[in-house]
This record gives sequence, C-alpha cells and structure tokens, in this order.
Amino acid sequence: MNAWAAAALVLLAVPAPACLWVAARGSAVRRLAGVSLFSGVAGAVFLVLPQAYDRSSYQDLALMLGVLAPAGTLVFTRFVAGTAPTSHDSAPGA
Repeated sequence: MNAWAAAALVLLAVPAPACLWVAARGSAVRRLAGVSLFSGVAGAVFLVLPQAYDRSSYQDLALMLGVLAPAGTLVFTRFVAGTAPTSHDSAPGA
C-alpha cells in the first residue's frame, strides 16, 4: 500500500464516519453541516485516489463533486427552511 492509498484510508476511517454521524443526528443545521463536511471529505478522497492508482481521469469525480456539492447544500437548505410562499410569489389570479 502506497502513501496515497493510506491517506485515502485515513480520510475514510476518521472524518467520514464522524460527518455521517453528525448528518444522522441533531437539528437541521447540524445535519446540514455534517453533509457539507462529508462532501468536502469525499472530494479530498477523490483527489487522493487518482494519485494512488495513477489514473488522472478519476479527478473528474472530485471536480463534479466540487461543483455540485454547494448547489446540493443550497437545495437542502431551501427544503429544510420550509418557508411558505408569500402573496407576491404565487401566480396571479390564484
């Protein structure tokens, strides 16, 4: 096992379970923080594994996660907030 694979294993063994535990318990804000932190850990793993296996194409996963994770966080926040539409948000005549 090379050093890059060991680094990926450490990332999966230590912070990933902690993030998943936080994401499974607590208030909505704590769950959101856990999911956001887990996406950062997963991105780091997806950056380390291509170095371990010498395949640069795997870095595309890290790029896509880096682009999509903040959007997913915003969508999650919108659904958890549960704000009722105001009168100017509804369609005319409704």
